[in-house]
Amino acid sequence: MSLDIIQERLEREQPTTAAREQHVLREILQEIALSGLAHAGFFKQGAFHGGSSLRILHGLRRFSEDLDFILRQPNAGFAWARFADGLAAELALYGVDLEISDRSDERAVKCAFLKDESLGKLLRLRYPLRPGQKLTIKLEIDTNPPEGSVFEIRYVDFPVPFSVLAQDLSSGFALKLHAQLCRKYVKGRDWFDFLWYLQRQCVPRWDLLSNALAQTGPWQGHVRTIDAAWLVRELRTKVAAIDWTAAKQDVERFLGEPERRGLDVWDEAFFLAKAQALDASLAPR
Repeated sequence: MSLDIIQERLEREQPTTAAREQHVLREILQEIALSGLAHAGFFKQGAFHGGSSLRILHGLRRFSEDLDFILRQPNAGFAWARFADGLAAELALYGVDLEISDRSDERAVKCAFLKDESLGKLLRLRYPLRPGQKLTIKLEIDTNPPEGSVFEIRYVDFPVPFSVLAQDLSSGFALKLHAQLCRKYVKGRDWFDFLWYLQRQCVPRWDLLSNALAQTGPWQGHVRTIDAAWLVRELRTKVAAIDWTAAKQDVERFLGEPERRGLDVWDEAFFLAKAQALDASLAPR
């Protein structure tokens, strides 16, 4: 049965807490939803990016609540409702009775929520869900993305092999830097991902970063040339203004061990040192 595929995946993960088991269930639903979008033709116009993309395609060791996408070309008329039937049909193959709620409005980022309470009744769970408890996945897509992304075909093996279109890592790094510099609230997950990109010696796509900064944030409307010196200077300013205790609290619930232990060194001095390391890594050779 198709449900056996999910049970086997769940047992391989061997979650040791209720929170971790629910994370695993959501990760499974995310990958089945991706498969449904692929089979519905979504990736002809949209591309996968963000934290879930890094986890599923590149092994990032943190859970991400949302499935984030961008359109390849701006289209204010995009609607998640066009893919609702395909998503529902795909998840039904695995015993998921999907509830789809399209929350799109006039904003550029359009949202939908996938909700399910059937899996908890069908699977053998170590930590059963509460009666009526639903697993929820949020889909978000930027329908007016900045120019400059580069895309690539990537492959996913679960629940069956399929392909997705995704931003390449340099493009993803550029938009992560934009989020770090422009976000008005503390989100530790941004900085966890920043460290991940640094460990892989990624170089951001400068034109994409420049276009994103001109589109939204404090530099909106200002066309400027972005280089390593400017980026590191602005990162240092941002690092000095962040409440690092709050940043750690934001990200720790999305991490397992040993990643949580790495949060012990998170403070202003640590990230100033990382900004300096970025400066050195981006210097012309």
